[in-house]
Amino acid sequence: MADREKILRYFKAGGDEQLAAKLLDLAEAANKSRKYKVSEFLDPHAYNVAEIIVANYDNVKLEANGGFNNAERVKVAFVSEEFYGQPDFGMAYYQACWDKRYYDLSHRDVLGAFMGTGLKREALGDIVFVPEGCQFVVEKALTNYINSNLIEIGSAPVELKEIAVEDLHQKEEKVKLINATVADLRLDAVAAAGYGVSRSHMADEIKSLNVKLNWKEVKKAAQSVAEGDIISFRGRGRVEVAEVKGTTKKGRISVTLKRFI
Repeated sequence: MADREKILRYFKAGGDEQLAAKLLDLAEAANKSRKYKVSEFLDPHAYNVAEIIVANYDNVKLEANGGFNNAERVKVAFVSEEFYGQPDFGMAYYQACWDKRYYDLSHRDVLGAFMGTGLKREALGDIVFVPEGCQFVVEKALTNYINSNLIEIGSAPVELKEIAVEDLHQKEEKVKLINATVADLRLDAVAAAGYGVSRSHMADEIKSLNVKLNWKEVKKAAQSVAEGDIISFRGRGRVEVAEVKGTTKKGRISVTLKRFI
């Protein structure tokens, strides 16, 4: 049996105690019921928390599904080793269409419209743009509510259609390599180089809680980053610190960044 208090103490320092407690409840319920329990949609950081938790159970394994291949946001199932069926992740798949002659909508617009109906972020998986509009994955229990309430995105009237998982388009990400030099490996300096903005502007964005590091909110511009870290800037996508090459003759640090567009 996993030591619940020890696990929660481990996550408390990083501010993840509440998330860990919810996932521990699911793992323990799966273990006791000898079946499975499914989470809400998790971002990659929360998924890492789930992986650490399941490692403390001998008789529970973790399965993940986000609808799209290589989905960023997934639901996880804590599955008892004594359960031999397939977990039902409880997901529904939608395509939203609008008149692209008059409306140019973004990921932020779709997310804002979804949350504007009163639903929480954890009920929504990935959003992928397609020629007709966009596709997204949601909690299956919410389909009636979504059908009745998600009628506009931005100012654009939308036509919603529930589709089969086989009709989901696969995600295509464009990556731009950025070679830059920075004064130091502070978050504001590296993020400014990755997104092509001034360091002072990025510091203001961090202060406004618009920037995350490894999918966690960051409040301090002076937070250090390292190779492999992922920076996300609200409405501007993600930047990966692909390589820290070393110091130049002028004392600056040479880095290679991957900007996911």
